[in-house]
Amino acid sequence: METFAENIRKLRAALDGAETVVVGAGSGLSTAAGFVYDGERFYRFFSDFAAKYGFRDMYSGGFYPFPAPEEFWAYWSRYILINRYMAPPEPVYERVLELIGDKDYFILTTNVDHCFQKAGADKERLFYTQGDYGLFQCSEPCCQETFDNEGVIRRMVEEQKDMRVPSGLLPVCPRCGRPLTTNLRADDRFVEDAGWHAAAERYSRFLRTRRGRRILFWELGVGYNTPGIIKYPFWRMTAENPRATYACVNRSRAGAPAEIAPRSVCIGADIRRVLEAL
Repeated sequence: METFAENIRKLRAALDGAETVVVGAGSGLSTAAGFVYDGERFYRFFSDFAAKYGFRDMYSGGFYPFPAPEEFWAYWSRYILINRYMAPPEPVYERVLELIGDKDYFILTTNVDHCFQKAGADKERLFYTQGDYGLFQCSEPCCQETFDNEGVIRRMVEEQKDMRVPSGLLPVCPRCGRPLTTNLRADDRFVEDAGWHAAAERYSRFLRTRRGRRILFWELGVGYNTPGIIKYPFWRMTAENPRATYACVNRSRAGAPAEIAPRSVCIGADIRRVLEAL
């Protein structure tokens, strides 16, 4: 087993030698950036909801059956504001971009907080597969469209009182009048709009036109909730390309199949520590 320093040297060499870098980012990357959903950060923004309903983290609150839509959106407007429109406390995303910025790169992410965009990533090199906190969609849905929500979200946060937003701010679909909801992949009602399909095609074309190159498939904070989106395809594409390298940084579950182990760098450590060492 390599030491931390040896693995950092291997990953640095893989980055330096790569013609192309494909980054796969999971929730662990946002956690490393300080977007934690419990503890002090939760109580700073949701102490009133915690006192009333007893949940102890943002994730649990997101599933709570609030008795009225005005209260639901009081909770969710705060949730979206701090996780989509505020910058994370730590410059982790900026460090990733500094490391790959002069490369031919593409970023695939299951995160919905758009931290890469906030850090300055090229939007044309980014595919967010699971949605975006910054978009609404029809709850039916009656159409394959999404709607920017920043203006109304900020108004909901500013104008809510006693954990309720004004009824006039409840978002409704401009096409059918049904309630709008968040554009997050939770079930078969998730809307893949024109922007989503354009990003999917750019990613597919990027991979297709870089076959056989010296590619680093670099996975950051990806777990096993949805391994079929990033992890398994990265393993497969590394196996198919003898010039490719696979790198995995994950605090608790960093590993690779035996078939690609000689061309893999797996670091079980905090992402911030790894980026600083690089």
